[in-house]
Amino acid sequence: MKSGKKYSDSFKLIDRSKQYDPEEAVSLVKQTAKAKFDETIEISVRLGVDPRHADQQVRGTVVLPNGTGKTKTVLVITKGPKADEATAAGADFVGAEDMIAKIQGGWFGFDVCIATPDMMGLVGRLGKVLGPKGLMPNPKTGTVTNDLTKAISETKAGKVEYRLDKTAIIHCPLGKASFTEEQLTENLRTLMEAIIKAKPAAAKGAYIKSAVISSTMGPGIKLNSLRF
Repeated sequence: MKSGKKYSDSFKLIDRSKQYDPEEAVSLVKQTAKAKFDETIEISVRLGVDPRHADQQVRGTVVLPNGTGKTKTVLVITKGPKADEATAAGADFVGAEDMIAKIQGGWFGFDVCIATPDMMGLVGRLGKVLGPKGLMPNPKTGTVTNDLTKAISETKAGKVEYRLDKTAIIHCPLGKASFTEEQLTENLRTLMEAIIKAKPAAAKGAYIKSAVISSTMGPGIKLNSLRF
């Protein structure tokens, strides 16, 4: 497949045999973001764990200090006084049985679903539709909670979930190409520190196998994982 001129020009800026320090990699990824829209800067981290084993799962959330550049649409499933709290905290959609019926009808107009523990009996019915989309509320990611104000404010501020896929890779956004190098580097370091801290006790050998950052339309840039 023939690459476009912009991609080819960006590719020439990168030494494919080199692993770049975070600051250098961020500078390069901004230079390679040549699209007419504000590209998302993403990272892919390959871990030395076996995702088939429950004791080697890596999953969690972290609030990126400079956000992601995207405001997330939040649905909260709750009722009573907690519904009022969710609305006051800035949730975009709040409801209970009505929202569950809406989702069952095929509506997915939200990026994050948060629920109070008392509603999980009802929310459990949505597992087959929300699970595959990564939208199912989960206590491990702070989306099943009674502290709705904190959960909503963190989500709006730039909380991201990092989660191991079947190939032992974590994919996560770091921000936008319009961010400053300092903002992207700070987000990168914050995320990598969280992933390193989440290392399972059962993991053996090298934990961070490789890490690559790229813009939406740009080539991958290898990171020196020893610099974190």
